[in-house]
Amino acid sequence: MPAVSFIALHQVGFYLERLQDLAVLYLPRLLSAIVMLVVGWWLIGWGSRLVAAATARLDVSLSSFLTSMFSIALKVLLLMSAAGMVGFETTSFVAIVGAAGLAVGLALQGTLANFAGGVLILIFKPFTVGDVIESQGRTGTVQAIQIFNTILLTPQGDTAILPNGATSNGVIVNKAHPQRALVDIQLELDSNTDFEALRQQVLPLLRHDNEVPDAPIPQVVLVGLKPGATMTVAFRAYAHPGQEETLRNHLMERLQQWFAQKPLADTAPSK
Repeated sequence: MPAVSFIALHQVGFYLERLQDLAVLYLPRLLSAIVMLVVGWWLIGWGSRLVAAATARLDVSLSSFLTSMFSIALKVLLLMSAAGMVGFETTSFVAIVGAAGLAVGLALQGTLANFAGGVLILIFKPFTVGDVIESQGRTGTVQAIQIFNTILLTPQGDTAILPNGATSNGVIVNKAHPQRALVDIQLELDSNTDFEALRQQVLPLLRHDNEVPDAPIPQVVLVGLKPGATMTVAFRAYAHPGQEETLRNHLMERLQQWFAQKPLADTAPSK
C-alpha cells in the first residue's frame, strides 16, 4: 500500500511539473493573445465606424453591407492571428476556411451574382428609385434597390421582385428618360373607310385631357392594308411614365364610344 501511494504521488508530481512547464511556456502567449484580441477588437470597431462615415453618402444598403464586410473580414484575421500566437497551427485552419469559403461560394453562386448585380446597379445607376422600368418581362415603378433584389410596383398593383444578377445582365428599358411612353392601339377597319376623315375626327379624342403630353402629338396612321377587305389603323398617343395602361384603357373606351355613335358607313367616301 505505501508503495502504491508513493507511485501515485510520483505521478501527481510529474503531472504538476508538466503543468507548470506548460503554464510557463503558454501563459505569456495566452495573455498576449488576449491583449491583442481586446485591443484589436476595439480597433476594428473604430475602423468600422470610419468606414461607415466614409460610405455615408452611398446608398444605405451598400454602406451597411461594406461596413459589415470590413468588420467581419478583420475579425476573422484577428482570431487567426491570436490562435497563431498561442501556438495553434494556422495553416490547417486557413485551408479549412478556404475550403469552406469555396463550398459556400459554389452553393451561393446565384446569390453572389445577384450581389454583384446589385453593386453594379448602385454604382452605374441605369435606373433609380422612382423610375419606371421594363426588365425581365415586368414593367413597374422602382420602389427599392436592395443588395440582392430590385422591387417593382406594377400598374396592376403587384409587387415584383427582380433578381439583380439577371436584371443587370439583361435588357433594361428605363421609361422615365425621356418623360414619355408610347401607347399604340391598332384596329382593323373596312378598307372603304375614308381614312382622312377618320383621322380628323378621331385625333381630338386622343388629345382629350392631361393624360397625353403636349409633345409628341398623337397620331392616326395606316399600318396595314388588304385591298377590298380591311385596313389596319394605329391610334398612337404618348403617356407619362407609369400611366401607359391607364391611358390605353381610356383611349379604348373613347374609341369604342366614338365608333358606336358614328357608324363606319358615315366615314366611307362618297361615290
